[in-house]
Amino acid sequence: MSLSSSSSRPVTAVGWTSSGTTCPGHFTLISMTEDGASASFTRGFGLKSGYYLCYSKDLSGGMVVSDVQVISDKETIPHGYCYVPEFMDSKASVWKKKRVCVRIVPVDSVTTAVLDIRLTAKSKMMLQQYTCLGDMLGYVLWCMKGPFSTPVPQAKPRHISFDMGKISLDSTGPPLPLRPSNQPAAAPRISRRRSNLDEKETPESVCDGSNIYGITAMDGVPFALHPKFEMRPSGTQVSTQVLDDIRIKSLQDIENEYNYTFAIEELAAKRSCPSVPSLS
Repeated sequence: MSLSSSSSRPVTAVGWTSSGTTCPGHFTLISMTEDGASASFTRGFGLKSGYYLCYSKDLSGGMVVSDVQVISDKETIPHGYCYVPEFMDSKASVWKKKRVCVRIVPVDSVTTAVLDIRLTAKSKMMLQQYTCLGDMLGYVLWCMKGPFSTPVPQAKPRHISFDMGKISLDSTGPPLPLRPSNQPAAAPRISRRRSNLDEKETPESVCDGSNIYGITAMDGVPFALHPKFEMRPSGTQVSTQVLDDIRIKSLQDIENEYNYTFAIEELAAKRSCPSVPSLS
């Protein structure tokens, strides 16, 4: 009964089903117990029809089962839990004296979850590494919890047509003839106004002098640097001169420079305000 929990996928849903035909496709039906008995739950003695427990490990919904409990009809369902769904025939029903409830959480919110669910006949055997959930109608429910791993999504293979498969970046052969469905894109249409502008913007038309708008104020002005930028001292002389001009002030120099006694403000505050004669 050993099961590698580090490489197991978590259980994402648990439910009841009346038969294999009503069981959803992504669910696994538990038809046999671990000791080889039939795992069909019945509501009472002498009933031939029953129902089965099933579970799913489909992670497409992004949810996992973090815990499973078996409670009686007199117990209040725990907070955060819900009863498992029922995939039953119209004439079948599930026994309500004891019910199975699960806690479903987002897959990214937990690191451990329920990895497997199994059944045994009542008081017949113990399952190692499994937790006993309780008994129902002569069966004992077990579950295994542990860390889980989600499968790495695989890239879907892309279908490449026959024509695309013949294209190679390394080939230097002549290009294939174009088919009617693969005509070259038409050249962009240029308006007459745009074509006229392109013709007028040629260097010959700008400098020929026939158009007054083609002459600018900078025409004929030679380019030259200012004399003060022509002779520059070397980098060592500049750095020495700059360092000589820097004067580091001490704390006392700063206090002396920005010292202010506020004497004028204090004198103004000591003056008494002139009395205003009353108008009454």
